[in-house]
Amino acid sequence: MNELAQIVLLTLIAGCAMPLGASIASVERISPRWLETEVRHGVIAFGGGALLSAVALVLVPQGVNNLSSVLVAACFSGGGIVFMAFDIRLVANNTPFSQLTAMLSDFVPEALALGATFTFSKDAGLLLAGIIALQNLPEGFNAYREIKVSSGYGSLKIIGAFTLMALLGPVAGTIGYFVLSGYPQIVSGIMLFAAGGILYMIFQDIAPQSRLKNHWAPPLGAVAGFLLGVLGHISLGA
Repeated sequence: MNELAQIVLLTLIAGCAMPLGASIASVERISPRWLETEVRHGVIAFGGGALLSAVALVLVPQGVNNLSSVLVAACFSGGGIVFMAFDIRLVANNTPFSQLTAMLSDFVPEALALGATFTFSKDAGLLLAGIIALQNLPEGFNAYREIKVSSGYGSLKIIGAFTLMALLGPVAGTIGYFVLSGYPQIVSGIMLFAAGGILYMIFQDIAPQSRLKNHWAPPLGAVAGFLLGVLGHISLGA
């Protein structure tokens, strides 16, 4: 199998973790009710931890390699500012899709990076694909629940939309491989921009949703999610 076919397959598999997570979330009834509540908040926390690990261990370390301090600051802060404006717009239109926004802003830059990475390290590309898939699973779960609660969309419609979104992975991976592999500065800028935006979303929307009054277990999901990223980072040999 040539490199392009591997990139398409890996990014597609990683992307399919989104509808898989949504499918798991579509199982509406977990008994008893307190367990369902704990599980839901725990998965939200896990997704937040996974996103934080993506920022701390993948997007930022990879992004700062090829840019000056001024450009690092501009791209990272620019991501936070743009995502804040986008969040304000969503709230004004009564469409609180913070989980979905965070999921896609994580998935697409990492898929771009995967495609660019494959040109010099297949092993790093394979491990990055695994990390993306493991992050997308809880993020798909959380995004499904958020959309289901805040909209009138049915389960099949949401899962179908997530399946189509999975195709963004091969598209981004192919662009990274053919177009951006020769422009590491652009890839770095995209990753830092996404990192700034994701960090804003974590503390503005996702982390507050993980807290459950008089329950202390769900925040451990954030610890587990971040640990996932740490283990992936160690696997990359960093």
